[in-house]
Amino acid sequence: MIYPKIPLAQSIIEICSAKGITNIIISPGSRNAPLTIGFAQNSNFKCYSIADERCAAFFALGIAQQTKMPTAIVCTSGSALLNYYPAVAEAFYSQIPLIVISADRPQNKIDIGDGQTIRQQNVFENHSVFNANLTEEASVENDLKINKAIETSILQKGPVHINAPFEEPLYETVETLSVQPKITTLEEEVPTKIIDNSEETASIWNSAKRKLILIGGINEVNSIEQEILENFANDPSIVVLTETTSNLHHPSFINSIDTLITPFDDCDFKELEAEVLITFGGMIVSKRIKAFLRKYKPAHHWHIDTLRAYNTFNALSKHFVMEPNDFFKDLLPKTEFVVSNYFKKIDKIYSLRNKRKEEYLKKIPFSDFKVFEKIIESLPKNIQLQISNSSAIRYAQLIDIDDSIEVFCNRGTSGIDGSTSTAIGAAVGSEKQGIFITGDISFLYDSNALWNSYIPKNFKIILINNGGGGIFRILPGHEEKPVFNTYFETSHNLTAEHLAKMYQFNYVQACDNESLEKGISDLYADNNSPVILEIFTPTAQNDIILKQYFKELN
Repeated sequence: MIYPKIPLAQSIIEICSAKGITNIIISPGSRNAPLTIGFAQNSNFKCYSIADERCAAFFALGIAQQTKMPTAIVCTSGSALLNYYPAVAEAFYSQIPLIVISADRPQNKIDIGDGQTIRQQNVFENHSVFNANLTEEASVENDLKINKAIETSILQKGPVHINAPFEEPLYETVETLSVQPKITTLEEEVPTKIIDNSEETASIWNSAKRKLILIGGINEVNSIEQEILENFANDPSIVVLTETTSNLHHPSFINSIDTLITPFDDCDFKELEAEVLITFGGMIVSKRIKAFLRKYKPAHHWHIDTLRAYNTFNALSKHFVMEPNDFFKDLLPKTEFVVSNYFKKIDKIYSLRNKRKEEYLKKIPFSDFKVFEKIIESLPKNIQLQISNSSAIRYAQLIDIDDSIEVFCNRGTSGIDGSTSTAIGAAVGSEKQGIFITGDISFLYDSNALWNSYIPKNFKIILINNGGGGIFRILPGHEEKPVFNTYFETSHNLTAEHLAKMYQFNYVQACDNESLEKGISDLYADNNSPVILEIFTPTAQNDIILKQYFKELN
């Protein structure tokens, strides 16, 4: 086997192999040549070459999201490393394991005017779970730092940074290892399965006649046993609110929060006000439910997560450091149903809202809302669906998605910057077909994502092009003025057609109901190469149609 001559590079590669790290995303460079040589010529690793570091990091994020194992990203020194930061921040807040390995100049070359040097040590300190600043020579101390970084990424489900200084010559190779790095054993803590002070918790639960369960994004599909979900559904004192990314389903759950609560007045909100709020899963998309819970605070807010609890609603009273499934398996046998009309009242309102939604969708013209209805109902079963941020994920929240479809969105930081790259990485990391729904600004912002040799042939992009940042028309304060159109909406006349040709995607377009129907048919008919279906919607009408929807729900 061929190894890099530099001992420190050998140590990093051997420890990654021993720890079971298999997916390595490399961005070309010179300073990271020792790492590139070692990873690429070792059959224990599957290496991917992606030139744009920002895209590479989000691509890795997508793979790690699906495999639930750390993915490593390797770059050269200088500003290359900084391009990883958006994905690092997303991984931090979404609890996704990511291992950043950056090549660096030796310490005596920093801040003396040498080329391609910046202060790389601890550059991700605010958004990483461990930072390993290595010294130039291979040593047991370095080995322990590398081991600790990888183990921390696994245990804390987050990004870590390994910064490795290399001195020239960088490309020399040897046929035998010159190091025997120390490999430590991962000491994984077994999470508790028993609720601390469960009698008090059960007492609060049993005395509450209004319990609200709010479920955020969940990457672990089927993480809650069906028996527990049935208990939620049968308890008259429980209302369950889910989001598109929750990946938990039951006919009695409310899966379009904004459809339920947007038309509410103070009296309605009082009907929904909870005594006990239980949350688990990731970040919440719905701004309306956040505003409601901040104003109408529950007496008790319990968050269940093995790692973190955010006080999103300024009402957090208890963080249960457990898996949600274990929490409910311990709690529910100690509880009993109480007499309550909480679910019945809310379910009646939601049923009426859904009838009005169906009536409204039948009469609206071609628009963003109509397009989302049509494309979501056309999705094949058992796929993996990725959705970009801004208006795309908010429209998706309003439409029922088949229970067999796994749904993901970068809601850690809610940025548009790497949605396409993440979707492609996730398609590579999953055995399921990947389909990506995105808006035009998000797509154009991450267009280098298509500069990628690993896109599955059956990968599909559904691009809704409304000529700008449609989300800003939905938000309060929109005025049709030059400042808005230029600096907020970023109006444009660009299309994906030439990008599709350059990157060898098949391209289909639609601009009305008839061409949309044909476009959807063409999209799914071709699985021999990736396809972009670009749908052009009326910029000036989309926000009017959406706002009228919420008015007509009453």
